[in-house]
Amino acid sequence: MNKAAFHDLYARYAPDVYRFALWLSGSPAEADDITSETFVRAWAGRRKIRTETVKAYLFTIARNLFLQQQRQHKRQVALAQAAGHTHGGPHGLVEHRLALAEVLAQLQDLPESERAALVLRVQHELPYEEIARVLEISLSAAKIKVHRARLKLARVRTAWEIPET
Repeated sequence: MNKAAFHDLYARYAPDVYRFALWLSGSPAEADDITSETFVRAWAGRRKIRTETVKAYLFTIARNLFLQQQRQHKRQVALAQAAGHTHGGPHGLVEHRLALAEVLAQLQDLPESERAALVLRVQHELPYEEIARVLEISLSAAKIKVHRARLKLARVRTAWEIPET
């Protein structure tokens, strides 16, 4: 791969790899490190890509780096607050941010494999076959992980929307 091709690869996929790493790690600094290291390894590896898409190959590298960091650090970091919508005035904004904080906290509480599967499916719109390749699991296991993650997050949302009496 020449320098121009690598630059194009980086320009095209770095934002997706960063978002994936951010959802996994919950830390912008760690996401930056994972993104950089992912492309360094893709450049240094220079071997044939084993997955059907370059994007899935890069996600696989990023996930493996995240898991390696987890094993080394044995800790998790809460995901930073994201900017919310301003619909409904200040009260609506506060409600939205509280709901978002609850869902993000619950997302961080999911097992890593379920969180990764859900982010790959929802955020990056990968087909289940690619999710299975990235996570190195069977197709049925990938579908189950996404389904379980959605159910857990739906319970949080339902609990948030039903007012206590």
